[in-house]
Amino acid sequence: MGAAWAVAFARAGHAVALFDSSSEQIHKHALPHAHRTLDLLSRAGFLEEGTGRVLARIDVAGSIADAVAEADYVQESVREDVAIKRDVFSEIAAHARPDTVLASSTSAIRGSEFLGHISHPERALVAHPVNPPSLIPLVEICATNRTHADVVSRTKDFLTEIGMTPVVVRKEIDGFLLNRLQYTLVAEALHLVGEGYCSAEDIDLIITDGLAPRWASIGPFAVAHLNSSGGFLGFVDQLGPMMKRIGQDARTDYPWDMDLARTIHAALAERIPVSDIPEHQDRRDAQILAARKIRRPAKLQQR
Repeated sequence: MGAAWAVAFARAGHAVALFDSSSEQIHKHALPHAHRTLDLLSRAGFLEEGTGRVLARIDVAGSIADAVAEADYVQESVREDVAIKRDVFSEIAAHARPDTVLASSTSAIRGSEFLGHISHPERALVAHPVNPPSLIPLVEICATNRTHADVVSRTKDFLTEIGMTPVVVRKEIDGFLLNRLQYTLVAEALHLVGEGYCSAEDIDLIITDGLAPRWASIGPFAVAHLNSSGGFLGFVDQLGPMMKRIGQDARTDYPWDMDLARTIHAALAERIPVSDIPEHQDRRDAQILAARKIRRPAKLQQR
């Protein structure tokens, strides 16, 4: 995640200081990943300058203090652990300027659980990306009850300027917005597979060949709006009772167990061996960029 953020910032022309407590993580994983991503962006036509020139903007810092001392914006991407995040943000806040925006990539933890104790908590918030942010533009901005409104505005403007698509979550909620939608769908998918209605492969096909072609260009509300001559209200008039009935029948609290998880893993590993995951990730990333190129040609020309 950190390497992907570094690519997003450097690609937009900003100098980046990258730090990890493990030097091996930086040099064996993060920097090579950034290089591969930039090469992919270049091949897809999303990079206006050479890979080497963008990589030159990414510097490796020797400590958190060195990384944040001159920064205007800091993006934390450590593991999902409240205690670790509290410790990391304490150190970041101690060495960053008081006006530096401090953002967390947390996927599900409310920022108020680990950002309120730092010095100048009014400058801290969550900026939750979709992995990898180097390729997928959506970012969820979520303030704590101590974040100043101007910090939210500054963060939204900055992320927009570097080519991201920020959405402001108006109040804190576990999982924010994207993961609540994603996890709800996956939970019902586990129910359908676990109760024998279909296979895991069937679920993936239903999404990729059924829902995704429409959702790739318009969201579910717009899909409903276009599916009825009367717009969204016409859709609700016709299908609202069915939506409510199925919503009540769905099992987002389905008690799936590790046996089901192992069964699904085995089916996935048969067509996507774990040893081949990096190769399939590369293919996925290329497909993400191909879809973006088709969907937003105007933005592509601006970059």
